[in-house]
Amino acid sequence: MRKGAGVACRFQKFHKGCIVYHTHQMPPECGLWNCRWLINDDAAELSRPDRSHYVIDLMPDFITITNGDGSKQNIQVVQIWVDPKYPDAHRDPAQRRWLYRRAEDGIAALIRFNACDALTVFAPPFDDKGEWHEISGARTGATHSFAEIDAALGGRAAAIV
Repeated sequence: MRKGAGVACRFQKFHKGCIVYHTHQMPPECGLWNCRWLINDDAAELSRPDRSHYVIDLMPDFITITNGDGSKQNIQVVQIWVDPKYPDAHRDPAQRRWLYRRAEDGIAALIRFNACDALTVFAPPFDDKGEWHEISGARTGATHSFAEIDAALGGRAAAIV
């Protein structure tokens, strides 16, 4: 496909989606990748990615937080890739309801604007007062391998396929 992270796809058309989806022109990389909207992982009320300006990745990830006592804790996150032209797209009310349901299972969100810049979102189930928390300024390093994710989360994470 020869497309860098954050670069618009030449096959993406506004209000049409992918114009080569399930055709012989579809790049092999696209055939290997999938999003939660396509497989409907509790995503029936979410808009198509080309309309919502975000894509929910199937691959789980984790963040590591440092608690007040200095101990570290790994928390599973769902990765949401947001169109940088629409940085507030992750605040879509349907998306927030979806994130709330993930938080009930102990899963936070990592809103990715590109390969390095991200925002961490904790839905009300993470907070004693039931409030949303957005922590900006997150810079992500190298992508975690599935083995690293599995080890960090003690086998609690699962890729959706």
